[in-house]
Amino acid sequence: MNKERVYDLEERLIGFAAEIIDVTDALPNTRAGNHIAGQLTRCGTSPAPNYAEAQSAESRNDFIHKMKICLKELRETRVWLRIIERKMLLKPPHEVEPVLNECNELISIFVASVGTAEKNRPSGRR
Repeated sequence: MNKERVYDLEERLIGFAAEIIDVTDALPNTRAGNHIAGQLTRCGTSPAPNYAEAQSAESRNDFIHKMKICLKELRETRVWLRIIERKMLLKPPHEVEPVLNECNELISIFVASVGTAEKNRPSGRR
């Protein structure tokens, strides 16, 4: 991952999606590698466009829903990355570590954002 910290979350998510594409392209051309590549491509690239949709949410509830979709997809991505790491499907195996670290940081950001949005939701709208 890029060493400098990107503070624009959409740009950070786009960079993360690009890293996911690099990971999937490096997976072995085996039954398992192809399956994981397809799953990881779908879940690992979806947070960026889903976050863009959240920025145009029609209500706070819609915003929270879209942010939770991003969080769900990031959590799925983390599981696939952990499987890749455990099975050492990337050569060298340490190449997945920075992507996994970024995924964990993004999950933390989304957990905090959803929590703040839910806390600031007008009462009676839960």
